[in-house]
Amino acid sequence: MTVRVGVLTGGGDAPGLNAAICGLARRLLAANAELIGFVDGWRGLMEDRTRSLQHENFQHLLVYGGTLLGSSGDNPYRDPATSVPKVLATLQRHRLDALVTIGGEGTLGAADRLFREHQVPVVGMPKTIDNDLEATDFTFGFFSAVEVATRAMDDLRSTADSHSRVMVVECMGRHAGWITAYAGVAAGAEAVLVPERPVQIEDLCQNLGRLRQSGARSAIVAVAEGARLFEGGNCLSSMEKDEFGEYKTGGAAATLARRIQANLGWDARHVVLGHLQRAGKPIAFDRIFALRLGARAARLVLERRFGYMAAMRAGEIVEVPLQAAVAARKTLTGQFLDRYESFFMPIGGP
Repeated sequence: MTVRVGVLTGGGDAPGLNAAICGLARRLLAANAELIGFVDGWRGLMEDRTRSLQHENFQHLLVYGGTLLGSSGDNPYRDPATSVPKVLATLQRHRLDALVTIGGEGTLGAADRLFREHQVPVVGMPKTIDNDLEATDFTFGFFSAVEVATRAMDDLRSTADSHSRVMVVECMGRHAGWITAYAGVAAGAEAVLVPERPVQIEDLCQNLGRLRQSGARSAIVAVAEGARLFEGGNCLSSMEKDEFGEYKTGGAAATLARRIQANLGWDARHVVLGHLQRAGKPIAFDRIFALRLGARAARLVLERRFGYMAAMRAGEIVEVPLQAAVAARKTLTGQFLDRYESFFMPIGGP
């Protein structure tokens, strides 16, 4: 009997999604399974929009960024009374034996609930450039985003030196500062500002001022979009919330550049990397990492072991319960911040 498997990619795109689909598909198709893609994440499942994956050239596609299935931020649990029955009906209509969900906290959280509440046979793969999923050392897409941010800071150093400027570089990271921390440390930034620690602008300016007095012509300040900025006891970050109840982010780099220039008289410019961190081809590590995750997810499907996510632990690809992966958001640890203390000193004081 042919195993029928659905697959979707949800949430923000990340380099390596096509490679993950490739790893999954090659293993399943070799076992004579039938693979059906749902277009635009959970939205495609709710609206029953599909794409056959039986004859794709996956080996060719794995090198490209984005996702051949498309993605969206839709989630059936935003309106469960209406959307969950649609999902269940689509799964039944296609007589699916398994559903593989590739995504981050929102996508996998919905998959976990469908498994626990409705016994939907789901398997997950961890995708997010933010690297904020528990139960896995890393998520694919993260290191490609770090590479983009690091190279941007490296390149901006030359123009900063030429004009004796401070360049404030804003990286993605609403709640977790993984991209900012890894890229900032790798690029030798003079300050790395992350959501895990409050940012006292007076302390930052004091340290930058000492740096300038010592003869430095430039400085790179790496800041996460979700960094909480304080000055004179007042929070300068937006306290507005979006439709999902999360604090709105963005503008951190522009705010810092203005305050640095006003306080120090040092010319400061800001650069927002934004979606460039998601764009482009995945680096070799993420391609191979995603392929390995896809192969492990296929193995879970064929063994009918549902409610699990393929993950990386100590360099090995393993499976972990989906519930453990979405139980909490993974943020930078105090150990990490202490290990690179000199980079993070401007955040908390001299």
